[in-house]
Amino acid sequence: MATAFSSDGEAALQRELGPAAAAAPRGDLDGFYEMGRAAAFVRGGGFRKVALQFPDELLADAAAVAARMEAATGAEMYVLGDTTYGSCCVDEVAAEHAGAEAVLHYGPACLSPCRKLPVLHIFGQQPLDIGRCAEAFRELYPDRQGRVVVLSDVVYAHAMGELEQQLCPEYPNIVFSRVVCGDPPGPAPPGEVWQFGRQFPVEAPGGLQDCAMFYVGAEGLALTSFMLTWNCCPFSSFDPATGCGRRETLNVSRALMRRLYLVERARDAQVVGILVGTLGVAGYLAVLQHLRELLRQAGKRSYTLAVGKPNPAKLANFLEVDIFVLVACAQNSLLDSSDFYRPVVTPYELELACNPAREWTGNYLTDFRDLLPGACAHVELPPAVPAAEAVPDISLITGEMRATHLCDPPAPPLPPSTTLACRDQSRALAEISPAASFLESRSWRGLEQQLGQTPVSRAVQGRRGIAIAYEDEGRK
Repeated sequence: MATAFSSDGEAALQRELGPAAAAAPRGDLDGFYEMGRAAAFVRGGGFRKVALQFPDELLADAAAVAARMEAATGAEMYVLGDTTYGSCCVDEVAAEHAGAEAVLHYGPACLSPCRKLPVLHIFGQQPLDIGRCAEAFRELYPDRQGRVVVLSDVVYAHAMGELEQQLCPEYPNIVFSRVVCGDPPGPAPPGEVWQFGRQFPVEAPGGLQDCAMFYVGAEGLALTSFMLTWNCCPFSSFDPATGCGRRETLNVSRALMRRLYLVERARDAQVVGILVGTLGVAGYLAVLQHLRELLRQAGKRSYTLAVGKPNPAKLANFLEVDIFVLVACAQNSLLDSSDFYRPVVTPYELELACNPAREWTGNYLTDFRDLLPGACAHVELPPAVPAAEAVPDISLITGEMRATHLCDPPAPPLPPSTTLACRDQSRALAEISPAASFLESRSWRGLEQQLGQTPVSRAVQGRRGIAIAYEDEGRK
């Protein structure tokens, strides 16, 4: 899961693009990219500048799609070269840099609602063998009276209607989910589920726990998120690329045990780094403020870090941080941190660690908006009590007693005379904080410009390749 959201970039650097790759790999661009619907969206909104966002695997078609869209609409099309965060999220940051008035998002999407720009999702109609998929479903679910909810990756949503026509006459209790872009108009009515951009009714007497789940799509973050959230349901899947169906063998209990271990690590942590993994998902500012207040009342120090796509090399620069919490979309928040120097948890896991009023119920939340006030899973912090009356807390990892700060009153702000100091003879003022003081004590603090001190030299031929294996270096 770590490489899906962030990587070292080696694969992209070593990828070779020949003349054949520049041509469109699909003959029917109009059908695959739904040119008619996209052009109607641009013309209907009166947009003059539109950003086109492609995932890496579809970038070969970007130039052809942009040219056809400009010819069809008369608007300027800007292809976003790289996403600020995950490619499944709409990159409003890069779109605003180009002055775009709307975004056409191509390829797989997490369907997280955006804050500012109008967005049209075009998933790309990937081919699906309907007959083979239906046959795999019959093999996995021989009981014709079983209650099954059919989910799919968004790139196969276009084929779900035909699959439904084949299976519904045989399975009277089968339910097909519907892909919904954007926020629902209100709370889900009783007997319906609106989550992860999917909407479907639940007619089983015991709710979802009486239903099985059948997923059409490849193994990935979307399936993992579904399985952790609906962990009471048995899952099966059909991979269109291989044409094989299977019962999912991911041990959800072991995955949850790993996540609960990270909750204990978060309870032990004294310094927490809040990683901003999105600037486009609605509600991210509110959850940042919520996490800061949660950590303040828990007696932990927090630092907000905007590092783009997190990777082990970036986060290793913050040795003072004991644990990181990633604020990202529902799919990218489940970052596998086994390769990182410090664990990375989700906002929900941090709430389990720092909010004593929230208890583990077996349900897992991956959408951070569910934690905000007014949401379905919001839990208020308990009222303050004197720290001397707090119940002792023992770490399950170290076996030591944790320091209790949950009910201590907030410390008064430092007087201005100690927080501001003269920086130099120009009387410029600089703010002094514990973090800044620590960084000042380091022997290496990053690159320094040293203007006027470095002699100017002519341009010379540099090394070729990537840092881990330059072409002029011998291979062992």
